[in-house]
Amino acid sequence: MGCGSRDAGGGSLSSGRRVIVIGGGLAGIVVALDCAAAGAEVTLLEVRRRLGGAAYSFEREGLQMDNGQHVFLRCCAAYRGLLARLGSEQLTTLQPRLEIPVLKPDSEPALLRRGSLPAPAHLAGALASYPHLSLLQRLGAVRAALGLMRLDPADPELDQVSFGDWLARHGQGPQAVGALWDLIALPTINLPAAQASLALAAFVFQRGLLSGANAGDIGFHHATLGETVGEPAERALREAGVQVRLGWRAEQVQCSGAGLEVQCRGARSEGVSEADELRAEAAVVALPHARAATLLEPLLGDAARAWNGLGSSAIVNLHVVYDRPVLDQPFAAGVGTPVQYLFDRSAAAGAPAGCQYLAVSLSGAEREMKMSVDDLRKRYLPALEKLLPRARQAKVELFLATREHAATFRAAPGTAALRPGPRSAIPGLVLAGAWTATGWPATLEGAVLSGHAAAHCTLAGLDLDGPIVEAGAGSAAGGSESALAR
Repeated sequence: MGCGSRDAGGGSLSSGRRVIVIGGGLAGIVVALDCAAAGAEVTLLEVRRRLGGAAYSFEREGLQMDNGQHVFLRCCAAYRGLLARLGSEQLTTLQPRLEIPVLKPDSEPALLRRGSLPAPAHLAGALASYPHLSLLQRLGAVRAALGLMRLDPADPELDQVSFGDWLARHGQGPQAVGALWDLIALPTINLPAAQASLALAAFVFQRGLLSGANAGDIGFHHATLGETVGEPAERALREAGVQVRLGWRAEQVQCSGAGLEVQCRGARSEGVSEADELRAEAAVVALPHARAATLLEPLLGDAARAWNGLGSSAIVNLHVVYDRPVLDQPFAAGVGTPVQYLFDRSAAAGAPAGCQYLAVSLSGAEREMKMSVDDLRKRYLPALEKLLPRARQAKVELFLATREHAATFRAAPGTAALRPGPRSAIPGLVLAGAWTATGWPATLEGAVLSGHAAAHCTLAGLDLDGPIVEAGAGSAAGGSESALAR
């Protein structure tokens, strides 16, 4: 099937170098930057009034809040490379050494901290002294970790098995799963081990914890996501010559001669909308999988409908402001409590002097999605008091909940066969997004890697050479929407 040779204004496309990018999340930002750097004329459409996709900020009650607590790992070369490209890398920090404070009700705080030995021995000390597992459970965890190292995440058979079933067969009972394995599985895969694909779990553990001693060191955004991603991305795109159209929705994509035509509509001031038809030789759809399926079903048929099988997994974030400090650490994990991860975001949010703003990140939050704010308050404030003794005397100044019902695709067994590569059956039509076949679950790193792959595919079709990307961002290896690496 052929596609159009008319430009974005409807005239003739003599250069053959126009690209339309649909979606202004991380993947779309990367595609647009890569294509513009290679000499293409790029138009980016984003339905929201901001860039960043699932990584965004908002103002509530005078505080600057992030929709979720997206952190990354030292091995996330592609994402870190993007921040350097945007000039916002200085708004993040990396731990000098992996260190996860772990809180449990009625227990002294514990610390999972890597040592200086080469991987995998760098975790031996942390496991040997971990108080929330018995000695036999610690030894069993070491054996399971060694078993994970021997798996090949690319083996299709692994994607037919749940991580939880594999752990059970390797002697990991419910207590060990809850106290150790889910600490990593939930925030990176957005599902508990019992429901997650073994292939994706093996990839995450191998890449993030076992590939190198420093691979799993955690990186934090100490400014808001808007300041770190969305705002600098808009500046970088405009400086690169990309036409950025915020508030524009792509309503239809169709073939037009030897190119593609995108029917779109933009919301203008005072409620007035404006329609437009953009034409180019290439179009990259960098939308969430459900939206991409709806948009492209008329062109791709069953192939697009199949993406709906990826399903979705929710994330709920609780925003709690206390009238005094109650948490000493910048972040902590919870064990034996419904609290999964909590972060001190007081400085980034601009919390009032003397107050502390904690963000509680809940991954795989199907149950919490159905709860009212009052019910969440009744469940989680007492849970926080059990973890944080000083919270028992503190006054709660603010309690809010934000929900992402489709934060990520559902990384369950069978996922791999449903994730497409960047190239579609239509010449010039390319796919991008963390849900595509990056090898990673839905993470910041996966989104950026997908953008580079889509740009490479697009530029090859236009006979343009892509830019050289720093920090290994063009490989599928590198290092969430939620807590760790998302």
